[in-house]
Amino acid sequence: MADNNGVFSDLFNAIGTPVQNVADTVGNGVNSVLSIAESCTNLCATLLTSTVNTANQLIQGVASAVTSILTPKP
Repeated sequence: MADNNGVFSDLFNAIGTPVQNVADTVGNGVNSVLSIAESCTNLCATLLTSTVNTANQLIQGVASAVTSILTPKP
């Protein structure tokens, strides 16, 4: 039975909390997905940086070897 606030207020109170709980759960799910995406992005950035650094060291090593080979020996 409706109280002094009316039928619509009772209806809102009856469904408001479950709907809010669903919205909160979905919001938390979105935050989790964004957190996972951020972690993957950070991992990919770290791997890319490591790969670039390794490639740079390899290039420097090859350049040093070529220079050493081409430098006349006394």
